[in-house]
Amino acid sequence: MTDKLLIALSPMAGISDWPMRTLCTEMGCNYTTTEMISAQGFLSAPDTMNIYRFLLAVGPEEPAPAAQIFGRHEELLSRAAARLTESGRFSGIDINMGCPAQKVVTGGAGSALMKDLPLCSRIIRSVRKSTSLPLSVKMRLGWDPEHITAPELAHIAEDCGADLITIHGRTRIQQYSGHADWEAIAMVKRTVSIPVICNGDIDSAESALLALRKTGCDGIAVGRGALGNPFIFRQIRSALQGQRITFPNDREIIETAVRHGEMMRSWKGEHAAMLEMRKHMAWYIRGKKGAAKLRARIVTAGTLDEMYSLMQEFTRIGPDGTTAPADTTEEKGPGLF
Repeated sequence: MTDKLLIALSPMAGISDWPMRTLCTEMGCNYTTTEMISAQGFLSAPDTMNIYRFLLAVGPEEPAPAAQIFGRHEELLSRAAARLTESGRFSGIDINMGCPAQKVVTGGAGSALMKDLPLCSRIIRSVRKSTSLPLSVKMRLGWDPEHITAPELAHIAEDCGADLITIHGRTRIQQYSGHADWEAIAMVKRTVSIPVICNGDIDSAESALLALRKTGCDGIAVGRGALGNPFIFRQIRSALQGQRITFPNDREIIETAVRHGEMMRSWKGEHAAMLEMRKHMAWYIRGKKGAAKLRARIVTAGTLDEMYSLMQEFTRIGPDGTTAPADTTEEKGPGLF
């Protein structure tokens, strides 16, 4: 894990499935994780249960992702990690100790674990014994500003055999409000010897490079900044290599959105893919003039092909009814490294 800078896609429920991971990997992402799964639910579900077949699906062309598990019972997490390892389909195991979602923390999992460090220690140690794969831990800064436990949890993770940690620079109470505290992440990075990935407020190549400079981390993880924008990984790579940062033109955005939809359709079928792609299509056109009107039409489209036609019509005619100008790919500045 230490031989290259990690440019990761953050695991996001309902988003970071294999079509999304595939697109991001093709653009330059080199570390991906499945959507999180409940260790207890996974162990108790029959092999044919669709939810886990979908959540743990690996695409035909993507590099093996790490599998992310959550829960608060060390024995269940350990068994789940062992089963996932035995499947031979994953590159690592990631323990979620950072999810702020209410339904997760109500069950004592996710970021709620950061209030019980002895339990965290037992969980990490137990999972470490159950898998030969690289082991990572996802965490936040702590539960609230009065309980910043990330430095101690990072030490625990290292002592218990974790190979990597990812830190989101907010507390659980913050959810996604305010700003990610990269300085706090830098403090954690300075106190451990295992690789650390910085997460939070990385939504451009510039912010990715700034986060790396401020934290000294071994990588960055992009979450919401990748929604409708897998191109961000190409831009980050260009910046790291001192090259010009290019932005996709309308044609590339449409082609990428269509490819995304076609991977979804080949996997889930027409109807399920259409429902899933509504949010993704909205993200692909976010920020464009007239996007709100197009979103309203997309959510009423009856097929994926109709969605594609709407997007093509939108960029060809333009939201004001005039012929759209020829596509151009914007460029900006030389790389910052």
